[in-house]
Amino acid sequence: MFFTIQHTDKESKARAGVINTAHGSIQTPIFMPVGTAGTVKAVHQRELEHDIKAQIILGNTYHLYLRPTIEVIEKAGGLHKFNGWHKPILTDSGGYQVYSMSDIRNIKEEGATFKSHLDGALHFFSPEKAIDVQKSIGADIIMAFDECTPYPCEYKYAKNSMEMTHRWLKRCCEHFDNTPSVHNYKQSFFPIVQGSTFADLRKISAEKIASFEREGNAIGGLSVGEPAEEMYAMTDVVCNILPWDKPRYLMGVGTPANILESIALGIDMFDCVMPTRNARNGMLFTTQGIVNIRNQKWEEDFSPIDETLGGYINQTYTKSYVRHLIVSKEILGSQIATLQNLSFYLWLVGQARERIIDGTFLKWKNEMVVKLMQKL
Repeated sequence: MFFTIQHTDKESKARAGVINTAHGSIQTPIFMPVGTAGTVKAVHQRELEHDIKAQIILGNTYHLYLRPTIEVIEKAGGLHKFNGWHKPILTDSGGYQVYSMSDIRNIKEEGATFKSHLDGALHFFSPEKAIDVQKSIGADIIMAFDECTPYPCEYKYAKNSMEMTHRWLKRCCEHFDNTPSVHNYKQSFFPIVQGSTFADLRKISAEKIASFEREGNAIGGLSVGEPAEEMYAMTDVVCNILPWDKPRYLMGVGTPANILESIALGIDMFDCVMPTRNARNGMLFTTQGIVNIRNQKWEEDFSPIDETLGGYINQTYTKSYVRHLIVSKEILGSQIATLQNLSFYLWLVGQARERIIDGTFLKWKNEMVVKLMQKL
């Protein structure tokens, strides 16, 4: 994997670059649609590529490990061949899923034991196994196995957890470097900064993972309930330490405003289930603000969802029709809403990239943050 910074913003820490992987290049800043079980819900791969213009998607190690199982994916030739997506893929390590199942898991130095949400069977993930599973899945970028701390979190717990994450990182790196590739292309490995909302821990963690000199770095343990101001403060601390010439991935973030503010702090990569999950509940993100399409005010609104975005969706469907589909619980409603939201998110990071390049990013960002979060 190669990362090249092409432009930097003079008034902020924002930058525009390109990441080159075995399955193609990614222009940054970038948003990565979440394909938890090998699919971005309600969207065909053709639509992802041609309508949404996604450049990279996510796969979820925990879910894919349980179903369809790693054996099936490996026999298929890796996730790219299994799901028909031939552009880059990033997989998380399963650490966040283990965190989210606090009532059915047990974390020790050796790794994490957890119960399957499917059948209650016990499974064990060590740092080494997380690497093996991700190598079998075949993602272009794979993540370190870490513990994501909750919010709020006591300082002592956050410190102990961070230190264990660092020990796990050493094991991940050694196993990644000393085991062969399952597929015939190179995969890249990203460590993850932890430390909750404690600036001194975040600083220690950022310095530690930077010392491993991997091809990119991630920031985890944010967007788990803390105020946005704390998230930005921790992101700023970390971005001031992580290597300037390597991509920075802020995991699980977030709202359009979160993304723009974090780009200004020097983040290159984002993912979040918000655009897809909220779409299925009738919340549409548009270039003018947020639309709750279930509201009766849209019942006789025969205008496009978002004229600025254009494209097939806005040339074909009206707010009135989409409201009818969502209220009627028609599957097509979820599909249209998902296409709208993902198209908007990709438009947003694409616009940010253009503004960084032409030197107008900060003024545009400040205006858009206010505009995009208003409820229409």
